[in-house]
Amino acid sequence: MEAFGAFRRSCAAIAGKLPPLRPAVPAPPALRSIAREALAQEFSTVEDARRFFEAHFRPWRVAGPDQALLTGYYEPVVEGSLVRTEDFTAPILARPDNLTSLSPFPDRAAIEAGAIDAGTAPVVWLRDRAEVFFVQVQGSARVRFADGRMAPLIYAGRNGHPYTSIGRILIESGEISEAEMSLAALKQWIRAHGQSPGTEGFALMQRNKSYVFFRLGEAGEASDGAIGGQGICLTALRSIAVDRSIWSYGLPFWLSADLPWQGKQPSPFRRLMIAQDTGSAITGRARCDIFFGPGDDAGARAGDIRHAGEVVVLVPAGQAPP
Repeated sequence: MEAFGAFRRSCAAIAGKLPPLRPAVPAPPALRSIAREALAQEFSTVEDARRFFEAHFRPWRVAGPDQALLTGYYEPVVEGSLVRTEDFTAPILARPDNLTSLSPFPDRAAIEAGAIDAGTAPVVWLRDRAEVFFVQVQGSARVRFADGRMAPLIYAGRNGHPYTSIGRILIESGEISEAEMSLAALKQWIRAHGQSPGTEGFALMQRNKSYVFFRLGEAGEASDGAIGGQGICLTALRSIAVDRSIWSYGLPFWLSADLPWQGKQPSPFRRLMIAQDTGSAITGRARCDIFFGPGDDAGARAGDIRHAGEVVVLVPAGQAPP
């Protein structure tokens, strides 16, 4: 039922013509028709939901067990301040006024050197540059303020430069082995090697020229969960990010792999997932990023996922596979 609930969220966006935060391949007429029908259903059992998917979709294998690349991501929960203080010195920037008109747009190094200061402003301040960097990589976050209030950071645009994996750079340079690489290990390396101009940690982050901008949502929005590229709330272990130049939001995918998704040891992951998000690093037909939810525990599990697997897309019945 979880998968059908996540699917219905996508259906509401499709049927209601909700503008996505990050445009993808438009939903084909067959998927729009299925979306309207799904919204009219009230299922009480898993079998009812299974029969609905079986009646309206046909499976198409995208990649075999050793061909797909599955990774994980999460929603960071970070401490922040609405004003700069001694403890909060790293800004999350709002979408610049001239983001679409200025081409090429400045890269990370230029932005952090002040190139767009006149056209934007901080929406919130975090503790350090590394915190900002990893919020940008994940694409969303929840900010906890000193009074206990929580508010979401919602994706508002990016500078258009290609994404570069700094974790891969450290692996290839021999700084961290592939077996030892994780989100925690990467954060620790950056903080140990400095975040000020002229330090190794700072230089490493700047090698990723991509830069993401955000808006700060209302405090009540934080309880609804992270907002994905489709413009709707994501569901932990049911939402995936896909290549938006290939796939439509709302398509169901069956993922099969052995992943350390419940603990440090791999265990079977066989789940129906819904395409509801995207990312600049998510490219290719068989590239799927699994959303693990909010918080440090979700981040620790997501950071351990970089595995091969099998990917099957459910295509609307009667429609040819893309």
